Amino acid sequence: MTTTRERSVGTAVASKNTARAKGRLLSWKLAVGIVGVLLLLVISLFTGVYDIFGGEQGAAMFQITRVPRTIALVLSGAAMAMCGLVMQLLTQNRFVEPTTTGTTEWAGLGLMLTVIVYPDASILARMIGAIIAAFIGTLVFFLFLRRVSLKSSLIVPIIGIMLGAVVGAISTFIAVQTDMLQSLSIWFAGSFTSILRGQYEILWVVVLVVIAVFITADRFTVAGLGKEVATNIGLNYSQIILIGTILVAIATGVVTVVVGSLPFLGLIVPNVVSMLRGDDLRSNLPWVCLLGIAIVTICDLIGRVIIMPFELPVSVILGVVGAAVFVGLLLRQRKRG
Repeated sequence: MTTTRERSVGTAVASKNTARAKGRLLSWKLAVGIVGVLLLLVISLFTGVYDIFGGEQGAAMFQITRVPRTIALVLSGAAMAMCGLVMQLLTQNRFVEPTTTGTTEWAGLGLMLTVIVYPDASILARMIGAIIAAFIGTLVFFLFLRRVSLKSSLIVPIIGIMLGAVVGAISTFIAVQTDMLQSLSIWFAGSFTSILRGQYEILWVVVLVVIAVFITADRFTVAGLGKEVATNIGLNYSQIILIGTILVAIATGVVTVVVGSLPFLGLIVPNVVSMLRGDDLRSNLPWVCLLGIAIVTICDLIGRVIIMPFELPVSVILGVVGAAVFVGLLLRQRKRG
C-alpha cells in the first residue's frame, strides 16, 4: 500500500526532474536545430519539377502544392516521431512504435471499412473511422502486454508486427472482395505527392495532440518507470495508459488518412534522442519533433530528386533507413547483453 512518505519522496523527485527539464528545454543547441530544420523546409519549398519562378502559374502552384506539402511534412513528421516516443515510454520498450505494434494497419482497416460503409465519406469521417480502429488496435496491444509476461524485449515488436500482418491480411482480403485493393495500396503508400491545398488541413489536429503530450509529459515519464513506481507516487497508471493510447490513435489515424504509412519513423527518432539526451519526455519532445521533421523532409527530398521527374514514395526511403536502424538497435542491445 502506498505510504505518505513514498508519495512525498516521489513528488519531490518528480518536481526535481521537472525543474531540471525546464533548464534543459531551451538552449543554443535547440536554436541551431530549429535553424537547420527551417533551412530544410526552405529547400523543400523550392524543390520540384515545376518551375515556380518561370512558369505562368508559378505563384499559384507554390501556394496550392509546395506550401501544403511542406506543412504536411512538418505535422506528420512531428506527430509520428512523438507517437513512437510515447509508446516506448508506456511499454518500456525501445522497439515499439505505430508500425511495429499494428496501429497503422488498424488505422488502415478502419479507413477502408468507413469508405465501404459510406462511399462518399468526407475526410473528417474517414479520419474518425481510422482513429477509432487505431485506438482499438493499440488498446488490444497494451492489454496483451499487461496480461502476458515476456522475458525478452525483442518479443514485443515481433508480436506487434505479427498482429499488424494479421490485420493487414484481413484488410487485403476485404479489399479484394470489395474491389478496393488499389485504393488500399494508395492509402499505405506513404507519399506526399497528392498533398494539395484543401486536402491536408485536417493534419492540424496533431498540433493539439503534441500540446496534450507536452502538458502530460511528466506523467508519461513517470509511467515509463513502471506500474509499481507510478502507483507508489500516486499516479493513476491505467488512466495514463488510456490517455497515451488515445493520443497515439488520434495522431496515427490522422496521418494515415492524409499521408499514409511512415514506417519506422517513431522507432528511429526517439532512440537517437534518448541515446543523446536520456529519457525525460518534456525536455526531449522539441528534439523529437525537430528530428522527426528533419528525417521526413530529407527522405521526401531524396524521393523527389532521385528519379526526377518522377517520385519515390517517402515510405520507401524511410523503410530502407528504418530497417537498417532497427537491425543496428538489435545488434547494439545484443552487444550490451
